[in-house]
Amino acid sequence: MTFAADCDVSFDRLDEKLRNAPEPTPELFFKIIASACSRIPILSKSGKAGRIARLVEAGGWTDAALALIELELPRWKVRRLVYEDGGWFCSLSRQPGLPVTLDETADASHELMPLAILLSFLQARCMAGIGPQAIALVPAIQAATDDLLCCDNFA
Repeated sequence: MTFAADCDVSFDRLDEKLRNAPEPTPELFFKIIASACSRIPILSKSGKAGRIARLVEAGGWTDAALALIELELPRWKVRRLVYEDGGWFCSLSRQPGLPVTLDETADASHELMPLAILLSFLQARCMAGIGPQAIALVPAIQAATDDLLCCDNFA
């Protein structure tokens, strides 16, 4: 559980910085990469993450945020990205084919689209780090050791 506590504290600080940011900056974006990403530093050594740095330098914040999700959390996809009531709402999902009521999503909102995407990325990153140990996608069922009965009709 220490990972969960560390995850909460670290991501809470990043979440607060993102929510209070008036606009995306290269410093903020690279702080997220340094603090919340484990795959990007490895991929940057092989040259696969260079696209993110180029997008950040060019000011392509939305594309950079989407590329970050693609490289860091390849199993997560954007399920919903909507502008409502003066703000952007972003929802990420590991299983976008499921109905919304059954899906476990990472949701966030912000006045700026790239920051809403980054906020949902942080939530998804925290869920991905804690999820496999805490929540199983398929419940484990133990075999009954009592009386076993075959119910097949072989006639």
